[in-house]
Amino acid sequence: MKMGPKILVQRLLDSAQMPRYAHAGAYGDLAADLFAAEAAVLSPLGEPGSTQAVRTGLALELPSTHGALVEDRSGLAMRGVTTLAGVIDPGYRGELKIVLTNLSSEPQTVAPGHRIAQLRIVERIQATFEETNMLAETPRGGGGFGSTGT
Repeated sequence: MKMGPKILVQRLLDSAQMPRYAHAGAYGDLAADLFAAEAAVLSPLGEPGSTQAVRTGLALELPSTHGALVEDRSGLAMRGVTTLAGVIDPGYRGELKIVLTNLSSEPQTVAPGHRIAQLRIVERIQATFEETNMLAETPRGGGGFGSTGT
């Protein structure tokens, strides 16, 4: 298995937990768990407080060759809690806060130490964008949402 980059992590709060993979090895996890460093109560959708930035108490030093994406945890998603604003650029050195939104009709509680998101390390590729008047044809064409069936 190819090893990825070394990510330096600074604890900003005593309650902060290091990101960690629940399963390692050949069939291990794609992303590392991130933990809440503080309590939060997410109000039901449509009420004030349904979206909050929850502190992890951590700052990362990503190498210039990599960034990170914050992804949902499936167990929270099943309860209606989802993440937003999940791109971490390699130059960012501030605290990693997880933007959580409660889409359910019930309040959702986050306690310190709860796994609230997953951190997926990605290689940074800087593309070149070139304007054109026409794109090559493909079987899918312009078919978008739902174009492959239900």
